Amino acid sequence: MSREIARQVLATEAEAIRNLMDHLDGSFDRAVEMIASCPGRVVWTGMGKSGIICRKIAATMSSTGTPSLFMHPAEAIHGDLGMVKPDDLVVAVSQSGTTDEVIELLRMLKRLGVCLIAMTSNPASPLAQGADLHLDLGVRREACPWNLAPTASTTASLALGDALAMAVAVRKGFREEDFARLHPGGRLGKRFLKVRELMHAGEAVPRVEASAAMKDVIYEMSRKALGMTTVQDGSGRLLGVITDGDLRRLMERDPDPMARSAAEVMHAGGVCIGPDELATAALKLLEERRITSLMVCDGDGPLQGVLHLHDLWGVGLF
Repeated sequence: MSREIARQVLATEAEAIRNLMDHLDGSFDRAVEMIASCPGRVVWTGMGKSGIICRKIAATMSSTGTPSLFMHPAEAIHGDLGMVKPDDLVVAVSQSGTTDEVIELLRMLKRLGVCLIAMTSNPASPLAQGADLHLDLGVRREACPWNLAPTASTTASLALGDALAMAVAVRKGFREEDFARLHPGGRLGKRFLKVRELMHAGEAVPRVEASAAMKDVIYEMSRKALGMTTVQDGSGRLLGVITDGDLRRLMERDPDPMARSAAEVMHAGGVCIGPDELATAALKLLEERRITSLMVCDGDGPLQGVLHLHDLWGVGLF
C-alpha cells in the first residue's frame, strides 16, 4: 500500500514537470529577458510551502550570477517592503494566485511601480491578472491523495524556477570560472582554482645566483622551507633547480660538497607550468613527474613563482 501511494505521488509530480514543457511559450522567453536585463535584484516571494521554494530559487539564482533574495509577503506588508528598490524585479509564486498576503503585496508593488512576474496555475487569478507577466504552472491536481497538501505544485514551481535560473545564467554569459568565484569554499570551486592563486611569489620564492656557494644555497632552502631553491640569472629567469634530493646525492658522491657552486649542483631548467593553468592540472603534473614543486613560468620571461604540493594539500584539492 505504501509503495503504491509513493508511485502515485511520484507519477503525479513527474507529470506536473512534463506538463511544464507544454506550457513553455513566449512568456518564458520574456521572463528570461526581464530577469537578465533587470538592473537591480530579483526578489522572490511566496507564502507557506511556496515561500520555501522561493528561498531555494533565490539561492540558485544568486549562485549563478543573478543577485536574488527572498521576501516574506506577510512581513513585506508590515515593513519589509522597504528592502525592495524601484529597479528590482519581483517574482511571486502562488498555486492558486489568490493568496491574501500576496494579493495585498501586489497592490503595494503596483503603487511603487515595481515590475512583477507571477507564477500560478490559475491564469484568471488576481495575481496572474495583476502581474506584468504570468507563467502558468499548469498544475490541476496535487500529488496529495486528498488534493490538499502542496506537492505537485511546489515541485513544478521549483522546476520552473530552476529552468529560469539556468536560462538566465546562459543568457548573461555565466561561466564555470564565475561559478568558482562565487563558491570559493566548496569542492566545485576548488576545481577551478588557478596556479597563480596558490603559488609562492615575490620574496617567498627561494632563489640564489648561479655562483652562490653551497652554504648560501642551504641557508636559502632552510629559510624558505620548500625543500628546494631556484637558481636564477640577474633578470630573474630560471636557470635551474636544487632540491633536498640533489643535496643528499651530492653529499654521497662528493668528498667536498661545500666547495661546489649552485651552478655545479643544480639540474637545468625545471618542470614548469603557466600561472593561469588550473590547480588540478598542476596536481596531475606533480603526480606524473613524482615531484613536489613546479616552477611557474610564463614564456621566456622571469620566473613568476613556485607551486608546492603542500599548497594543494592546504586547499583540500585531494
